[in-house]
Amino acid sequence: MRKSTVRARMARASAVLAGLAAIALAASGCTASAAAAGSEVPIASSELPKKTVEQLEAAVDHAMQGAGASGALVSVWIPWAGAWVEGIGTTGPDSDEPVTTDMRFRVGEVTRAMTCDVLYRVADEGVVALDDPVSEWVSSVPNLSDITLQQLCDGTSGLGDGRDRLSPQFTATPKREWNPRELAATGIAERGRVGAEVRDSDAGYILLGMALEHATRESMHTLFEEYLAEPLDLTATELPKDAAAEPGEPALRGWISDGADREAGCVAPTEYTTSSSSIGFTDSGATSTIGDLARFGQSLALASIDDEGERTERWSKALPYEGDDYVSGAYIAGSLVGQKGAALGYLTSVYADPQTGMTVAVALNNSAAGADLVGALAKELAAIASKAPAADGQEQPEFGLPWTAEDFHAVVAEKAVCPID
Repeated sequence: MRKSTVRARMARASAVLAGLAAIALAASGCTASAAAAGSEVPIASSELPKKTVEQLEAAVDHAMQGAGASGALVSVWIPWAGAWVEGIGTTGPDSDEPVTTDMRFRVGEVTRAMTCDVLYRVADEGVVALDDPVSEWVSSVPNLSDITLQQLCDGTSGLGDGRDRLSPQFTATPKREWNPRELAATGIAERGRVGAEVRDSDAGYILLGMALEHATRESMHTLFEEYLAEPLDLTATELPKDAAAEPGEPALRGWISDGADREAGCVAPTEYTTSSSSIGFTDSGATSTIGDLARFGQSLALASIDDEGERTERWSKALPYEGDDYVSGAYIAGSLVGQKGAALGYLTSVYADPQTGMTVAVALNNSAAGADLVGALAKELAAIASKAPAADGQEQPEFGLPWTAEDFHAVVAEKAVCPID
């Protein structure tokens, strides 16, 4: 596998960051918490206060009930206070197998931000240009000469979303292998204004993956490994090949409570642990662990600001969407950068603060409620984490969010599809 100049520069930069982190830790008298392994920002070695942990646990339990999930994975990194990384519950409704933090799951639309990372690194090598028209690299799809690769990444292509129409087929035949053109067809047909607004478009990110494959003459499976997993040391993150499989080993079992099960109180969900990643491809097909997810989310956030703490040119182009801003396959919510996603059997979200390095990542193993529920849970966890008192020898930053934990606790309840005690 070739070693690019860009990747060599990234490796040197990572080494510098690691050195700076070690110096900072030595100066503060702390060592990085084992629970926050992979963080690019030094984490206080202290355990979080009992009250903070209880609040975090209560928030996750509340969301698990609303989603009908038997299990959850959570990673909360608070540089000035400590870390909390837990597997909660069991892998299934009738199982006594505990959830462990090494378990793998599908990350849903978090894949979008990962795909954009690959785009920018391939562009850095000069293989593509961000303003290349889609038609230059996906010639088999007509009438896309007015849409650029950058616009696919930013969600401003004007293309639509076909998941709602295809969802019954996904759940009926989860092991079917899909051609990306099949997935993109509906969204391509639903054209809106290019560059004018952000639209939820699975077609855009699928086309972006197709374009990158054609430009590099490599599979997106390989490109994820070469341009994402290796540079960021995401050893358990990949875009799997098309053959139906579990999300990795060991796998967090994934479930869906269909309409009948919801009416019965979410007591007998259907298992979807094994499915084809081609259902999501470069829109929502990636898999990961809770540690890798947190590391990716933090790296994404840190890359969004320059040395003066200002948004970089790439991130300053965000447009309003769903109450937040959106650009580069990710949301900007207050000061946080992140994503939320749903895949068959799993709900996933990650948000991080670029100024402090505070990071929250969470996965639930029932996807019936949709991504809005887990996105609200991540914001609730972030609000709790932002109020955590500083550990001995640490200084609490001047940092706040434009919402409270109670605000998003209510949103989780609103989005719930299963009974909450």
